[in-house]
Amino acid sequence: MDKVVASAAEAVADIGSGSVLSVGGFGLCGIPSVLIEAVLASGVTDLEAVSNNCGVDEWGLGRLLMAKRLRRMVSSYVGENKEFARQFLSGELEVELTPQGTLAERMRAGGSGIAAFFTATGVGTQVAEGGLPWRYDAAGNVVVSSPAKQTQTFETAEGPREFVLEEAIVADFGLVRAWKGDRHGNLVYRDSARNFNPLAAMCGRVTIAEVEELVEPGELDPNQVHTPGVFVQRVVALTPEQAADKRIEKRTVRAR
Repeated sequence: MDKVVASAAEAVADIGSGSVLSVGGFGLCGIPSVLIEAVLASGVTDLEAVSNNCGVDEWGLGRLLMAKRLRRMVSSYVGENKEFARQFLSGELEVELTPQGTLAERMRAGGSGIAAFFTATGVGTQVAEGGLPWRYDAAGNVVVSSPAKQTQTFETAEGPREFVLEEAIVADFGLVRAWKGDRHGNLVYRDSARNFNPLAAMCGRVTIAEVEELVEPGELDPNQVHTPGVFVQRVVALTPEQAADKRIEKRTVRAR
């Protein structure tokens, strides 16, 4: 099945207001920037994004944030985005902060058909006990906080240990970026740009991949495929200019 669509705009055309998006990338590395721009141009609002972070001011998911298109974020790191912090603390954005490994496993579980799983991460903290601020009001009061989660003790190699139940994440749409992809949707990521992309692809009911290099079926070594085409419904081939447009999150140089 040829899954290539003509443009990013066509690929995201059925993403509606209120949709939940799983978005690949870590910082600005491996983010589906072209698809994000297409979502921004489409005018949809009230989106929930599941991603490790929210880009930076004016790039990546930060573009949707600046335009007030996001109502909720599920993420693990927000430190490089000042507008993100401002919206959260002023009550304009709901944020579910999740331990990074837990977030990764919740996305993987969603794509694997696993409804929930137990993890030791967060036991004895507000992650398990509840009370983490999710939304403030304009006066700085907490109006929505995280609920308490089920805990259970299991026998381990080190003896009895308490674990907390975490629910899987399934998104309406997954947006990812790959180094190479074929017309069947098989994807290969390059080096650290792999990051959260395979997980975002897995947990999306409809997954859209922008690829820097489109190849024909059979050209990819099956042993090198990171995301099988069964997880991908649409492929957008980037132009050389789009593929080369990669921002640096924080540039540090030595003194001459």
